[in-house]
Amino acid sequence: RVFLRAVNQFTSVLNRVFLDPSNFELQLWNNYFHLAVAFLTHESLQLETFSQAKRSKIIKKYGDMRKEIGFKIRDMWYNLGPHKIKFIPAMVGPILEVTLVPEPELRKATIPIFFDMMQCEFNFSGNRNFHMFENELITKLDQEVEGGRGDEQYKVLLEKLLLEHCRKHKYLAAPGEVFALLVSSLLENLLDYRTIMHDENKENRMSCTVNVL
Repeated sequence: RVFLRAVNQFTSVLNRVFLDPSNFELQLWNNYFHLAVAFLTHESLQLETFSQAKRSKIIKKYGDMRKEIGFKIRDMWYNLGPHKIKFIPAMVGPILEVTLVPEPELRKATIPIFFDMMQCEFNFSGNRNFHMFENELITKLDQEVEGGRGDEQYKVLLEKLLLEHCRKHKYLAAPGEVFALLVSSLLENLLDYRTIMHDENKENRMSCTVNVL
């Protein structure tokens, strides 16, 4: 709780002093995001791993601090405005870590950041595409799922939110939909692969490997 209060102090100083284009400090903002993500994903805050009694006790006394810091990360991202492009693709991995935390409200609040990144790269890169974001998300997703993160609910929500946001956008509707479905099918294959790796049946394992490839 003390750390959370300290991080919240940093956010107000960053917004007040280091957001203006003439005083913008890339390294400071970068450090803030990595600190906030490290806090949010710290093992001592992963309530799902505790017994029901311990979880209830923590929530009653402190609430779910992951949500509080997660909403702050989201707000700070949107505050960046035109500076956002400086954080793509470097921030894709850390934001992915946040969205993979199995807390439904946190996921719903932070997954739309991916669409914002797509839109930002599309508008500011000069190439009218989001290839940097796309490559980074696919690479990091592969690593995270292999490391045991991600689940079926995440796959469904990621596809749903990306499609909803893309379909409202004049230029991203078509490429965005293709990308959302690609990521969803990749995630499905990665989850199947992770499950089947413990299967004794070699044919099943080979079939899953081929699907992922």
